[in-house]
Amino acid sequence: MKKLLVLSLLASGFLTAAALAAPAADNWDNNCAKCHGADGSGNTKMGKKLNVKDYTDAKVQADLKDADMFTAIKEGVTANGKERMKAFKDDLSDAEIHDLVTFIRQMKK
Repeated sequence: MKKLLVLSLLASGFLTAAALAAPAADNWDNNCAKCHGADGSGNTKMGKKLNVKDYTDAKVQADLKDADMFTAIKEGVTANGKERMKAFKDDLSDAEIHDLVTFIRQMKK
């Protein structure tokens, strides 16, 4: 009986954590769209300045690896010692980052 209770509490804790995670579309709108654009094209003032990738382009999508996108979102992106994209490891869970990668994959035309 104790084992069942412990398992139930653990399961409810995981479900609660999952319920608290923001949907990928909300995370995209709140954290990514400013530079990458609502549609992922990078057609924004900041996106053009940073020369971000066009996630609606099938070739760009084909060249991207899920693991690389995950790492870029989690750890951020730097080039020539300058931060090009902030790290989201303190703002998003691994599950939310995985969901964002899936969300980006759906932008391909």
